Amino acid sequence: MRILLVEDDPEQLEPLHAALSRSGHIVDAVEDGATARWLLGEKEYDMLIIDWMLPDEDGIFLCRDYRKAGKTAPVLILTAKDTTADKVKGLDIGADDYLVKPVDLEELLARVRALGRRSPLWRGDTLCVSGLSLHLNTMQVAYQQQSLKLKSRDFQLLEYMMRHPRQVLTHNQIEQALWEWGEEPESNAVTTRIRRLRQRLRELQVEDWIETVYGMGYCLRPPSE
Repeated sequence: MRILLVEDDPEQLEPLHAALSRSGHIVDAVEDGATARWLLGEKEYDMLIIDWMLPDEDGIFLCRDYRKAGKTAPVLILTAKDTTADKVKGLDIGADDYLVKPVDLEELLARVRALGRRSPLWRGDTLCVSGLSLHLNTMQVAYQQQSLKLKSRDFQLLEYMMRHPRQVLTHNQIEQALWEWGEEPESNAVTTRIRRLRQRLRELQVEDWIETVYGMGYCLRPPSE
């Protein structure tokens, strides 16, 4: 998933960023509300993780305005505020979950997985499309009793395409989804990744599921469709 992480304390931001990245997520990590607001206007995210107390505003107002804009990605609030009234306020304003600091990284990752699988495509921690299964904990992809482990980049691309099956995804959308803010992919980077993923899927006898839509981009289209 592509995640926006907003945390003003660098000593907490770095381990959170590292843990989420090791779990296969693409993470844009920022330390203030203004930068987060700018990114939300420029990019689409699968999840937001927001600290309540930011240097320039309360994170819950960021969450509130995100919901007012009609955005639906799950929002997890991080905070030292631990009263029932605080939790109620955070959830009522539009957050989907609430985690009190200090943050246990294993618990955070479990909550991210739980929020991310709110889709009929999910079976537990596995993303499933027409018999193709992607296991988030192990980064393995499986089809018809065969499985293989993917490298992080291949895993991220396949997860993004499986989250949007049968949709034409433009080069720009794929770049926006897979490269962190500030990264500059090479001009042929998307084409290269698609080619490599197709090669990996062929090892599972998954042939021609990734359709090239000339002049537009790519579409994950199972052959039965």
